[in-house]
Amino acid sequence: MSTFLQSKRVQATSRHHRRASPETGGESAVQLGDLETIEALLKREPDLLHHKTAHARHSALHIAAANGQIEILLMLLEKSLNPDVLNRRKQTPLMLAAMHGKISCVKRLIEAGANVSCCCFLILKFDSLHGRTCLHYAAYYGHSDCLEAILSAARSSPIAVSWGYARFVNVRDARGATPLHLAARQRRSECVHTLLDHGALVCASTGEYGSPGSAPLHLAGRGGSLDCIRQLLAWGADRLQRDVSGRIPYVVALKHKHGACATLLNPSSLEPLIWPAPLKLISELNEEAKSLLEQALMEINKEREKNILKGTAYSLPSPSHSDSGFDDNTSETSDSEVCCICFEQMCTIEVQDCGHRMCAQCTLALCCHNNKPNPTTACILPPVCPFCRSTIARLVVAKIKTDDGKDHDISDVSTSKPRKPSKLRNFSEGSSSSSSFSFKSLSAVGSFRKMGGRGSSGRIAAENEWIADKL
Repeated sequence: MSTFLQSKRVQATSRHHRRASPETGGESAVQLGDLETIEALLKREPDLLHHKTAHARHSALHIAAANGQIEILLMLLEKSLNPDVLNRRKQTPLMLAAMHGKISCVKRLIEAGANVSCCCFLILKFDSLHGRTCLHYAAYYGHSDCLEAILSAARSSPIAVSWGYARFVNVRDARGATPLHLAARQRRSECVHTLLDHGALVCASTGEYGSPGSAPLHLAGRGGSLDCIRQLLAWGADRLQRDVSGRIPYVVALKHKHGACATLLNPSSLEPLIWPAPLKLISELNEEAKSLLEQALMEINKEREKNILKGTAYSLPSPSHSDSGFDDNTSETSDSEVCCICFEQMCTIEVQDCGHRMCAQCTLALCCHNNKPNPTTACILPPVCPFCRSTIARLVVAKIKTDDGKDHDISDVSTSKPRKPSKLRNFSEGSSSSSSFSFKSLSAVGSFRKMGGRGSSGRIAAENEWIADKL
């Protein structure tokens, strides 16, 4: 009797393996990108196209997207396989592609109309695991290229009109976390920058995620990412914002033993320079000018960090002599290329209407303000040109004349080191050290903050009047 039962079990197992082998072979072939095997299997058993795995209920499209098998994915889409097919957790192939950073699959699924259950809700589906979208998963796992592709698609899709682009960028999961919260907690500084650049709310509070009521700055302090903290502070994050328990980000960083982060988050330390996002002239910057100004902002704030961290166990290394000032290898440049405000940097930014030029750092100091962004406040008055006092409506990258007599963008010329203006050569060469003479005292970073802030009358600060008068 026992032999009979054993033989029946063997027969049943054999039938099961025979029935399951095409599906199992198909899954392996999709994972490995074996296009010939997939085509042969589908020719023999066309129904395999719609089969799903036993437990996770992944379709062939899910497996191809998660493994970045773009050829398999294209073939499946050509056979009219639904790009919105769901697995057991209500996740789409686009979510898995974003989760695993498969940018080519992300782009192709978006082009194929991924997540289109209604034409007005492109890329807007929530899974049943955490109530997250593909945007959440790209931010959580740190795939900034996937994040950019999804955001670009959302901006140009009907969702921007029907649901609202800003609302999509700040969409919340089941626990009240936005993509920015997830990126800050997971130490994804590139994703933090991308989301802030697309309008993510820097002071939004969570629901139940993390400690209830946490802002992105709380979560960055908990994760211990200095880069994320720098980005958030530069976009106006409030160091005094409290979560539901009444804790500020400084306390959170201390609790998790992130000393350097806590030092920067200490409310008594110097405020950073804040990216002037509310200004229209900033939102309309081309990528080249924006990159120059962002780089200048980070350099200014890193100098501030050095002063804050000096004398602590977390002090940043000092720059080398060649990086911190003029040296023998710096090239001499004409007076017209030197910023007439700080007398140290090259003029890289030009005011489009009047044509006056400044370096990126002085331009930032002119536009930045110490006030935190307030969406309920009226638009900030645009800054004025310190030379002719006309309103600055647009900034562009300055062009310079090279030896061939042609105009080139400043970015086409090597500017990795500050150029030494001819007027300064005699001073620097006659001094005992490169730091014995400096025009730092003329830097406009401190005094210019008074010019572009809220309620500015458009007049130049008194301490800078003499500069304008001498030009």
